[in-house]
Amino acid sequence: MFGKIKNIDDITAIVEIHKENMIVPNLMNLHVIFETAEQKLLGEVKKVDETTAHIDLMGQFLDGRFIAGTIKKPTLDSQVRVINDEELNIILGSNQKGNMYLGKSAIYNGKDVYVDINDLFSNHLSIFGNTGSGKSCSVARIIQNIFLNKNFLSFNANLFIFDAYGEYKTAFKVLNQFNPNYQYKFITSNPVDDTDVLLKIPVFLLTIDDVCLLLQADNHHQYTIVERMLKLAKLFSRDDNDTRKLKNHLIAKAIMSVLFSNQNAAGKKNDIFTIIADCSTPEFNVDTDIQGIGYTRKFSECFGIDRNGEFGESVLLNEYLLKYIDDELETHMDVPKDAFYTLDDLERALSFTLIGDGFLNNRIMQDNAVILQVRLHSLNNSSNRKFFDIPNYITLENYISSLIVHNNKRSQIVNINLEDVDDNLAKTMVKIFSKMIFDFAKSRKERAAIPFHLFIEEAHRYVVSDNDHFLLGYNIFERIAKEGRKYGVMLDLVSQRPVEISETVIAQMSNFCILKMTHPRDLEYINKMLPNISGDIIEKLTSLQSGTMVAFGNAFKIPVIVKMDMPNPAPYSSNCNVVERWKA
Repeated sequence: MFGKIKNIDDITAIVEIHKENMIVPNLMNLHVIFETAEQKLLGEVKKVDETTAHIDLMGQFLDGRFIAGTIKKPTLDSQVRVINDEELNIILGSNQKGNMYLGKSAIYNGKDVYVDINDLFSNHLSIFGNTGSGKSCSVARIIQNIFLNKNFLSFNANLFIFDAYGEYKTAFKVLNQFNPNYQYKFITSNPVDDTDVLLKIPVFLLTIDDVCLLLQADNHHQYTIVERMLKLAKLFSRDDNDTRKLKNHLIAKAIMSVLFSNQNAAGKKNDIFTIIADCSTPEFNVDTDIQGIGYTRKFSECFGIDRNGEFGESVLLNEYLLKYIDDELETHMDVPKDAFYTLDDLERALSFTLIGDGFLNNRIMQDNAVILQVRLHSLNNSSNRKFFDIPNYITLENYISSLIVHNNKRSQIVNINLEDVDDNLAKTMVKIFSKMIFDFAKSRKERAAIPFHLFIEEAHRYVVSDNDHFLLGYNIFERIAKEGRKYGVMLDLVSQRPVEISETVIAQMSNFCILKMTHPRDLEYINKMLPNISGDIIEKLTSLQSGTMVAFGNAFKIPVIVKMDMPNPAPYSSNCNVVERWKA
């Protein structure tokens, strides 16, 4: 017997502790059973006085199962005893098919804690903890435990790790030693080893939304311009007579609009030659021959300015331009769904966009187009260009498949290392990759047929309340958080600053593994976003040892304190050894 009930309120029973239990060194967080012939209830010791224990009611054992909640209360005559091994196995889990080893109980002398794999990984998961709390090691160990599990093979797993600092390569590079059917793939911005793969994104698979993110479009004018640019890039990917006619139509139309503008002749000439420099074709370049009646002029020779300030060959120019203007071309041109183009092609398409649709006469649209031109040109002429250099067309399905293939074998873990990518581009890349995977998963005939898990390290840098939805209509992580599970796309967020993560995303998380956290704002945020967790759990977070977590959510019968095993091998996340580095 543990003791005798003295008083019961809404969720707490006050129990007078029997003398033989007073010598137990630590009764805190111990679980006890309130038992009668009709019911068996579970409680957890929350407070201990000299002779009494305050025990919070947690749920009921029924037919060999545990049901969380406090619908029933113990009667005053209930037998109060310490939980036994059989009951512990129900709430801490056991080594059976479908379960995964998580770690050891910090309360029950290192008893193994198991978790149902479906309950943990068919929902969104958050892993939070201060720097130095053992967060990276815990993530590595959880993933290693998946593949060390002897109860089943995880051959069809698709775990994408967005690695902000390249920490996880050491933890998973020997994955196939666990089982030769397992493979690990390291995609990186800076390949070092022969097995490393350079990070590449097919620019031709990017949607309007993706390109808007890439070029940091921040208003609807720029969205319209990007939409037009992509349409032209797809059209110009074809090398046929109709496409050539369209190009010439756009150029002729733009030149004509300049000729009939209110500028002086010198200004008109400058604008026209700018158009030709950016968007020349055999029919429109400085050396193009323009045939008049009985004579020929080079295109460049048509812009001599007479004493009246007019072009001497304006009639010849007008006749030549009108031959190529055909507005029906834009209306009826069939835009290909699949087309190959490069960043260079996008630049050319953006130049054509600027000269079309009257943009040259619309100061707002022109200014926004120029901003996008500068950003696109900067990207195309920077070291980041290599991330978008893919020589041939590939479908989205084949691209996603290529990501998970390594050495002609399927990879269960794909580690995308972004440590050498600047913050803005890294953030964009994580969003684009996540959106591509989400779009791919949505396109499957059988819903959730191919599960994907997106482990996002330093999630507070990427999964934030951006203004994307003001422009694009949604934030990709918020959309995945709300819709991803039904398509088999799960978010696994890893962060030291949950307060900086989108509230919408946090609210959709089903499972939490939280290591030591001490910052008041983070604790307050967790408490605010997760109103169902008790103040006791919040209090526990401030005093946890490194590598120890409070795990709670759909996958756990009750909140459990778990001491994680060290991963083997460990991620490259250790602190700097100052003493060693300072040695002469």
